[in-house]
Amino acid sequence: MPLLYDIGKLTVGTTLRLGWRPRVEGLEQVPRHGGAILASNHLSVADEVFLGCLTPRHVTFWAKAEYFTGRGPGGWLSRQIVAGMGAIRVERAGGRAALTALDAAVPVLRAGGLVAIYPEGTRSPDGRLYRGRVGMTRLARDAEVPIIPVGVLGTAEVLPVDARLPRRHPVTLRFGPPITVAGRITGPRDIRTITDEVMAAIQRLTDQEYVPRHAPPRPART
Repeated sequence: MPLLYDIGKLTVGTTLRLGWRPRVEGLEQVPRHGGAILASNHLSVADEVFLGCLTPRHVTFWAKAEYFTGRGPGGWLSRQIVAGMGAIRVERAGGRAALTALDAAVPVLRAGGLVAIYPEGTRSPDGRLYRGRVGMTRLARDAEVPIIPVGVLGTAEVLPVDARLPRRHPVTLRFGPPITVAGRITGPRDIRTITDEVMAAIQRLTDQEYVPRHAPPRPART
């Protein structure tokens, strides 16, 4: 586990446990060793904090490319943080540039790491669960790892959009049984089927209303 990540679990993790007393269910579904994808619903930027702090193993997250290229003292600090946390750089330009983030996750998974992914592609705009994107399943196929569905509840109330400070609210984190991908894909239709299967498993963990279309992109800040 990266040193900075370890320090974060001791400091931020302890604060979360004492201040919010989150409930964690199904933690036995997370393997002690070996690679796996943690596929979660996405309600708030607090999702990553709770998932990272409450999962006993190191979890690799994505971080936007700007955090790796900033200049000046602030840029240097952001580079040290994302590198120290073991984050994967992701380009937001789309196309092949964005796919390199998935490519970068393959060796992490094959080396036995955990990678978190939010298959909706963005935070839910209204608390509902939206259709998953198939990149998650392609990644599991290429890395030859299972997908563990994760349901997060309460984080939207802890840190609503544009909130400056977190609020006290119950948080629950639920891990479901792993979904095997190996040997199940013979064509694009199978990739879509497995992706929908993962989203259905997440929906059972969260009891969110399911929307059978992709979530709309978040409007750009002005």
